[in-house]
Amino acid sequence: MQPFQEKFKKLSISNFVELSLIAPIRYENYIVQNTILPNTSMVIDATVENIQRTPKTLQIKLFAHNLGFHIQAVFFKPKNYLLHQFELYSRLYLYGSIDCKSGICSIHHPKKISPTLIGEVTPIYKTAIRSDIFRKFLKENLTLENLKKEALKDEIIQNIFDIHFPKTPKSKLDDKDIYTLKYLEIFNYLKQLANKRKYFPSMTNQVNDITSWIDTLPFRLTKEQLKAIEDIKNDMLKDVSAKRMIVGDVGSGKTMVILASALMNYPNKSILMAPTTILAKQLYEEALKFLPSLHVKLVTNKTKKEDLENYDFIIGTHALLYRELPSASLVMVDEQHRFGTKQRNLLSKLVESQDKKPHFLQFSATPIPRTQAMIESSHIDVSLITSTPFKKDITTKVITKKDFKDLLLHVKNEISQNHQVLIIYPLVEESEAINYQSIDEARSYWEKNFKNVYVTHGKDKEKEQILEEFRDKGDILIATTVVEVGISLPRLSTVIIVGAERLGLSTLHQLRGRVSRTGLKGWCFLYTNQEKPKRLEEFCNTTNGFDIANMDLRYRQSGDLLKGDTQSGKSFKYFNLATDEKIIKEVKTDLAVFT
Repeated sequence: MQPFQEKFKKLSISNFVELSLIAPIRYENYIVQNTILPNTSMVIDATVENIQRTPKTLQIKLFAHNLGFHIQAVFFKPKNYLLHQFELYSRLYLYGSIDCKSGICSIHHPKKISPTLIGEVTPIYKTAIRSDIFRKFLKENLTLENLKKEALKDEIIQNIFDIHFPKTPKSKLDDKDIYTLKYLEIFNYLKQLANKRKYFPSMTNQVNDITSWIDTLPFRLTKEQLKAIEDIKNDMLKDVSAKRMIVGDVGSGKTMVILASALMNYPNKSILMAPTTILAKQLYEEALKFLPSLHVKLVTNKTKKEDLENYDFIIGTHALLYRELPSASLVMVDEQHRFGTKQRNLLSKLVESQDKKPHFLQFSATPIPRTQAMIESSHIDVSLITSTPFKKDITTKVITKKDFKDLLLHVKNEISQNHQVLIIYPLVEESEAINYQSIDEARSYWEKNFKNVYVTHGKDKEKEQILEEFRDKGDILIATTVVEVGISLPRLSTVIIVGAERLGLSTLHQLRGRVSRTGLKGWCFLYTNQEKPKRLEEFCNTTNGFDIANMDLRYRQSGDLLKGDTQSGKSFKYFNLATDEKIIKEVKTDLAVFT
């Protein structure tokens, strides 16, 4: 074991970047001054001239050589060891704040300073190791050579030295120090993520040309859809298996990217796993419609077991995990965050052949902040689809109790046009903790005053069947946020979200994304008991999911946001996802030079 590694273990760190991230909690200026610094702790070079002990105090008369006059040092409720620190006529250095009143100067509870520290600005640390031992350890190990080995650039190394070995007086970390710590934190994190990424040989690097298929579609794909397809094509041409996440806003056309991927992989087999039967059926129907040349199969819990070897494209729910699947060179997972890591990995394992792995694509309809996308791209390739094939016309309004009459008129008017209305309640059952009606309390009103009212929630075992029935026959659907992801409801024009301030902006955006899926005029009403909720008002002014993800981040104070398998609960102390996009760009550029 190297000499520093034992201390690394005690400090819970693993490299020199992490060592440099243990920042001082403050600085103490041990440079001797010749005048009193008001309201500031300073050093006095003093001789002990008199010691007086009372039951409650220890008073020591000092002559301060650097100032040229006497000062009284006072300790309240002194401990016995202090008597041994102050010997009559001894000369020593003390540190504290001097207070002068009516010509008498005193210093309360001064700290004795080692002569070896005099003339320095000394950082004070709070660590598992005593501060003086830790400073010695830093001097020995936080060297130019060790920091260069970590692939840090010269400018950052110099800033690290300024934090830990300052040459000029300072009392706390300044803006440059904080910037450096943010840089180091995200640098260390991205470097570790990149090191964790493993590469495996792919099962195929052949790609079917789909140019003519794209040209014959009844609509034009957006630039970002085409860019995502191009990214996937380039992945598939490589000898290593792809690992890519495609993040698209609600209604951005991810389905066409999924279908294009399966067609590019043809004649090799492709498998797609979706989180719900409804979603799997919708994707299956789209595949039948746009991929007539492929032999497509739907697999759910209700599908009879059969040999799947004859199918080119198998679409299913997690029921796929319990079937004997053919070897497939492309595996896709839709709404990937709805599955656990084990489920995603198991699907990939079921279809790989020997030491070769399929190309693996994950799709998500939950836009993530740009900074998070940059972080994710260190361990998985990322494609973002931020635009939609057509502009949605959705009006979003914050409403309160006084607007209820107008809301009812709107609901009646939409239903009369054969449109549908979705009402989201915060809870299924009544709760004293929440000042809003639950589904159980509210449903009787809607059922009494309207026809074709359907009700479902997360614990409802029949929810998929109810959603399908509502799509075909319903006027009003009362639900919890269970409908956030999934079913396409072409006639849905209005969503009413009760207690909207209780939900994150990204969830509100997902719910709003249920309406206006086919170009219909859409409405989103945010019902709240709050007065002038700034966050909701700001949400009303944008429909771009990626802007909303950044907004959500800002309101949630960042820091602890990082979620998912890669982070293991990691949160940043200095780096702020909401405001530090510029730093992450700089770090990624710098890391690219060394990798």
